[in-house]
Formats: sequence, C-alpha cells, structure tokens
Amino acid sequence: MRSIVFYKLRNLLVSTILLCPFSAAFAVDDIRVGMTGALSGLSATLGQQMKVGLELGFSEVNSSGGINGRKIRLIALDDAYQPLKAAANMRVLIDQEKVLAVLGNTGTPTVMLTVPIANDNKVLMLGAYTGAGVLRDESNCCIYNYRASYKQETALMIRHILSKGIKPNEIAFFTQNDSYGDAGYNGAIEKLKSVGFDEGEQLLHVRYRRNTVNVEQSVANILTADVPPKAIIMVGSYAASSKFITILKAERPNIKFYNISFTGSQPLLDSLGESSEGVFITEVVPSFEIETELIKGYKAALVKEKIMDSNVISLEGYIVAKIFIEILQSIEGDINKQAVLLATSQLERLKLGTAIRGLSFSEGNKQASQTVWLNRIENGQFKQQDVSKQ
Repeated sequence: MRSIVFYKLRNLLVSTILLCPFSAAFAVDDIRVGMTGALSGLSATLGQQMKVGLELGFSEVNSSGGINGRKIRLIALDDAYQPLKAAANMRVLIDQEKVLAVLGNTGTPTVMLTVPIANDNKVLMLGAYTGAGVLRDESNCCIYNYRASYKQETALMIRHILSKGIKPNEIAFFTQNDSYGDAGYNGAIEKLKSVGFDEGEQLLHVRYRRNTVNVEQSVANILTADVPPKAIIMVGSYAASSKFITILKAERPNIKFYNISFTGSQPLLDSLGESSEGVFITEVVPSFEIETELIKGYKAALVKEKIMDSNVISLEGYIVAKIFIEILQSIEGDINKQAVLLATSQLERLKLGTAIRGLSFSEGNKQASQTVWLNRIENGQFKQQDVSKQ
C-alpha cells in the first residue's frame, strides 16, 4: 500500500534526523539514563517519537542548569522491536553505559525480557510505552509506569461498544500474535466476563505475525464469519492495523474499529488516509485541545527545538521525562541508582497531577495514571468522546 510505503521511506529519513536531535557531548558528571526502543522497522515511529518526547523534557531542565548543575543525557539504543535485541541493549545500558535508570522502552514483547534485567540489577525502569500486565506485577521491585494498562483501555472499549447497542457476540478481535496481542485480548475477555458474558473465548479472534503486515487471511476470516462482527477490538501495529482496516472497510464499511493506544494514533491516521473516518483509538495522554500547563509546556518545547509535529507518543515521552525530573529533584545528597529507586518509591502526589487527574504513586501502586480517553477520527481530526456515563 502506498501509505505504508510512504511511512517506511519517511522512517528512513526521520531516523537520520530524530535519533540525535539534541546531540551534545557527554560530560563526566552527566546524569545518564537509557532507553531501548524501536528506532527502525515497521514500528519505528513509536520509538522515535518516544525518544523525542523524553529529550524535549530533558532539554527544558538542562537549559535551566540541569539537576544541581548536572545535565540529563539520554542514551537511546535501537532494538527494532525485537526482544533479544532489547535484552542485549539493556545489558549494554546497565553494564557499559552505567545508566541510573531506563525510561520509555517500547513494546510488550521487548519488555517481557527487559523487566527481569531491570529487577535483577536494581535499576529503575520507568514509563515504558506499553500497558502490559508484566509491568504491573507486584513482585517487580524496580518497575514504575506512567500510563494506564491495556486492561483498562480494552475495558473502556467494551463499555463503549455495548453502550452503542452492539451485543457481546457481535464483537471480534484482531491482534498481534504475541504477548502484546495477548495482553489486550485478555483484558477485553476479562471485561466481558465482568458484564456477564462468559463466552468471550468463543468470539472470532484473528491474528497476524509481529513485524509483518500479512493480514489478508485475517480479513478473509472476518468476511466469512458465521456471525458478522459489528465491532472489532484491535491490538496491533499501525502498519498492520491500517492495512486490515482499509481492506475490510471496502467490504464492510459499517464495522466499528477500536484500536489500542500503542498502535499510535497519528501514524495510524496518516496510514489510513480516506479509510480513517469513524475509527476509534484509546489514549492515555490528555488532549492537545485542553490548554493545561503541561500541554503549554510541551508545545513550547516543540517550538524551541524546531520540531513541527506534535503527537500523543512524544507527549507521553515528555510526561515520563517530567516525572523522572521530579524524582531527581526530590533526592537529597548523591544521585545514584539506589537513591533514584528510593526517591521513586517515596514520591506520591506528582506535580503533574494538576494536569492529569489523580496522577500519583503510592504503596502498592506503581502506575501513576489510571485515566483512559477515547477518540474517534472525524474529518481527519481526533475527537474526544464523552465516556463519563459508560
């Protein structure tokens, strides 16, 4: 498809521009933090934009003198959304680069391997770009999250679908065939059970392989289903999801498509083109249209760094950076791995909570935000839906 080809070409260009937009020589006393993410491949936009957002936040504090005169430097390594590469990158970041924390890692399959490494090395892993349950296991000593979970996102989807008069047996699933797809799917099944529908596992569930756009068989299975679905919950990449929606919409234009936040709303919109109308996507960051201090600061940082594109992924990275800055500012004395972990565990009400309701950590809660928004694409724009009564 032309839109997907465009994105591949665009990613090649962006990777040469965005991977080092804030480049500067490292000083001996810099506060070094790491990231491993998809900076190349079909999901490259996700990792690239997460990196941009982190560096926007760090650039702000660095230009004001840093943390007690020390600059924050991000060392970002490309794992191409491959778990083994992500694990190798984590070891490089911790053992060789001596980072104090790892921020903004992207993807569920990759964090399945990086979470144990962070725990074993007692290194803070903060704000991964995934809502998977593995990050929310109570046994994790060093994993803290910003975003709401996939379980919370799919629960909102189910509530919205049912509120539109669609019956549970008229729902289908399109998911990536790995731990990411499993996480979203399992959350939706759990929500269906909570509303009295116990046959969720019997619903049509089509899958595709990670790092591919081979969705034709999935489309065929939807078209030949005994019970034609009226809503499809999607847990995939933007490239695969956009192809699936475009092909299927040509045959079944009235199906409602619900995408999870990890898909990436802007790359999904750009890839869909004219097929985007009416597509839903959940979000874990506030709308750009609400001019809070957080949004104003994010937009000002974009202007300062001469970055033209605002999007929810870089905004999420910016939020994670701001949380980490709060952690560092709360430390009295030496800033080291142990101090960073201790400060994070003691940080309760976050200053950003004035912009995102209820943003906080607490004992037994290592997920700062519990909020999920739902957007619908209308005339090429994201329109936030009122889900307050659902």
